[in-house]
Amino acid sequence: MASTAMSDAHVVPTRYWHLLADGRIQCDLCPRACKLREHQRGVCFVRAREGDQVVLTTYGRSSGFCVDPIEKKPLHHFHPGTAVLSFGTAGCNLACRFCQNWDISKSKEIDTLADEASPETIAEAAVRLGCRSVAFTYNDPVIFMEYAVDVADACRERGVAAVAVTAGYICDEPRREFSAHLDAANVDLKAFSETFYRHVAGGHLQPVLETLEHLVHETDVWTEVTTLLIPGHNDSDTEIGALADWVAERLGPDVPLHFSAFHPDFRMLEVPPTPPATLRRAREIARRAGLRYVYVGNVADVEGQSTRCPACDRLLIERDRYRLGAYHLDVDPASGAGRCDRCGTAIPGRFDPIPGTWGPRRRPVRLAAAGTGPAGA
Repeated sequence: MASTAMSDAHVVPTRYWHLLADGRIQCDLCPRACKLREHQRGVCFVRAREGDQVVLTTYGRSSGFCVDPIEKKPLHHFHPGTAVLSFGTAGCNLACRFCQNWDISKSKEIDTLADEASPETIAEAAVRLGCRSVAFTYNDPVIFMEYAVDVADACRERGVAAVAVTAGYICDEPRREFSAHLDAANVDLKAFSETFYRHVAGGHLQPVLETLEHLVHETDVWTEVTTLLIPGHNDSDTEIGALADWVAERLGPDVPLHFSAFHPDFRMLEVPPTPPATLRRAREIARRAGLRYVYVGNVADVEGQSTRCPACDRLLIERDRYRLGAYHLDVDPASGAGRCDRCGTAIPGRFDPIPGTWGPRRRPVRLAAAGTGPAGA
């Protein structure tokens, strides 16, 4: 959706809303269905009622840009080792008590949006910085969908992929529009419990499951799934088993599943960090459920982060956090399809004949006025 000029260049019209009989306007972007009177903002903070429409108030503004490894998203089967230009805005349409990016996602301050860039500027910066992709992350791109779609289209014109790191909390029609502009997504499946979603995340489970099934079965978007395991909240064998069974049965055994370690943050400071043993246990449960590619994150665990051939157990992609080691894939350069170089088994994903070498570096950049130099330059 192209932006439309208004009195403020950062305020643009949106499509997904309707007028209610009592004069309020209901936002139809996500299942929260915020009902707004004049000048009220939705729970997400960035969508508001102005006149007889809902507008996005932060088009072209960002909380910051950073060049990261693609494995940090995490995406393990999407151009391994390459750099991704990452950015977010402010606000969120969920209310997770454990949010690991709460300073951005829970912000109600426009001052959080310290940088700005047009879609074309972002795409051009990605090319100059050697990034294979651009990621909408830090907070959820669903709430700034109009901006994200325009960035994705500008990137596609320059051969740069668009990646969404999202909780998948979105309604059906906008879900279909958004996914049509994406190349890859990592969906944060926060738990496999409606109780958890209601009381810990401030949402509902079913819309997220619908997003996952849509992405995997109705689009060409490369999709991986991440669950942050929080001690005492979503880390029981029963819940992990149910989650893994659902992924295997409803998404398929080739969809990568990541279990990440929680660290105390935001409103869950009393909860201890996730023990590495919990991640290993979750990985084994998921593998017994038939999932072929199960990974652990936020801990040092080379075996749990590396990719092995499900047929012959060949080490295909060795990972030590964000640093790659051995790489034993035969890749078709035209399609990006990969195969085990020993037994020929097809490995799902989008690969390159030679992996990227970005490694664990994290490079903040400023795109407004100062160009694409390091932040503070």
